[in-house]
Amino acid sequence: MQTSKSFRMDDFIAGWIGGASSVVVGHPLDTVKTRLQAGKGYKNTLHCILTIYRKETVMGFFKGMSFPLASITVYNSVVFGTFSNTQRLISKYRYGDGRHPCSMADLTVASMLTGLVSVGLGAPVDLVKIRLQMQTQMVLAENLQLAGNVSNGTNIPMRSISIPSRRLYRGPIHCISSILQTEGLQGLYRGAGAMILRDVPGYMLYFIPYTIMCDLLKPDASSSLHPGSIWLAGGLAGSISWVTATPADVVKSRMQADAQLQRKYKGILHCIVDSYKTEGAQVFFRGVTVNAIRGFPMSATMFLTYELSLQFIRSL
Repeated sequence: MQTSKSFRMDDFIAGWIGGASSVVVGHPLDTVKTRLQAGKGYKNTLHCILTIYRKETVMGFFKGMSFPLASITVYNSVVFGTFSNTQRLISKYRYGDGRHPCSMADLTVASMLTGLVSVGLGAPVDLVKIRLQMQTQMVLAENLQLAGNVSNGTNIPMRSISIPSRRLYRGPIHCISSILQTEGLQGLYRGAGAMILRDVPGYMLYFIPYTIMCDLLKPDASSSLHPGSIWLAGGLAGSISWVTATPADVVKSRMQADAQLQRKYKGILHCIVDSYKTEGAQVFFRGVTVNAIRGFPMSATMFLTYELSLQFIRSL
């Protein structure tokens, strides 16, 4: 499992296992979050949950989960493997020993670099997930290139028409193929800029609180942390990270859900300005409740499974 003193593969394996468990726990609320941020017609979180359940049954909450289950496991493997190995490389470079505890500055650099690396893999994964989650939304006529008049020559009021959407994508592979055909490779990275704004500070506010809380909850320096303490530290770190990342997450979700039929947003700044003008500042905190609730069990499960898997692998 270990290729050198500074670089270890076991962190990647444990991250993969933790990622799988977190997807199963968090995907239903992730669907609710996406619908609230990028969809229309939902009054609040509870109304969104009830609407999905009534129209799509329980399976509606698990729409698009097969792709995250296959891909986010790899994504989390890269995130946790990169963070842990970057810490060791920094410690080896600065202190001559990869096992030397990292300072707060070291943790900041490692977590921000992890956030930057994660976007390369995470942006296409998120985009496909969101496109699949948004399939049952109504397609508004204002987002379609429609031409034609009624018989008396009067123009059809564009905003008064709504057309029930048909299923655009048969599954993740068809979704990727369609995006590549219609939008090119850059289409898979739509919203990547907003994702950088979310994930670089987001991972800093994910790993640092977790490390601090683990140190506080540890009885003494030599003893190992209780699984309950890992679960609590991971859950709180997840809630903190997701709540603070919500404004950037709203922008990212809107840009990624923006269908190719007719672009509504020209870029990040245009999305921010347009969203603010039409819906006010509160729009950037849409889904914050879901993020706070969802962030806790997801991250608690992620960190606990990661740490326990790592202990097991290293005991072999």
